[in-house]
Amino acid sequence: MKKLLILAALTFAAFFIVNNFSGDDELKDVANNTTLPFKMAMLAAKEPEAQIAMPVRTVKVKSVADTWHAPRPNERTHQGQDIFAPRGTAVYSATEGYVFRIGQNSLGGNNVWIAGAGGRFYYYAHLDKFAENLKQGDYVTNETIIGYVGTTGNAKDTPPHLHFGVYTSTGAINPLPLLTEQK
Repeated sequence: MKKLLILAALTFAAFFIVNNFSGDDELKDVANNTTLPFKMAMLAAKEPEAQIAMPVRTVKVKSVADTWHAPRPNERTHQGQDIFAPRGTAVYSATEGYVFRIGQNSLGGNNVWIAGAGGRFYYYAHLDKFAENLKQGDYVTNETIIGYVGTTGNAKDTPPHLHFGVYTSTGAINPLPLLTEQK
């Protein structure tokens, strides 16, 4: 109980500093990233969502072909769902959370990781570009645009799509059964 109270006090103090600091934006970003582990810990303590919003709103859940565990080169299997849409279509966060990482890699190309409730991580890959002003540590909801559908990474020879993955402490899980239409 004492550790929980200390964590809560530290989180409150960090939240107060970040949200009331009126100084230089760069210093505010440093403070925000310093508090990110506390924010993520508080979110991880919540139950994960039973349903999450479809990240590409122009696509209906029932039209997504189930590509979970489809064979991939080098004896890999597909650890997510491919959601096809025209290049440049907005990609929204499927859930509330914090931007954990914005980056690039050879498989996913331009990608964003969102830390969500229950310790889940949501992976958005092959983005054409990131949302303007999106930064590590930003709080997001299913109303937040995080990027735009594209063909970066190993998707350069495929139709534009979002690779959407969901990861738990035990590994990847199929996101398709969790997806619901945004209301």
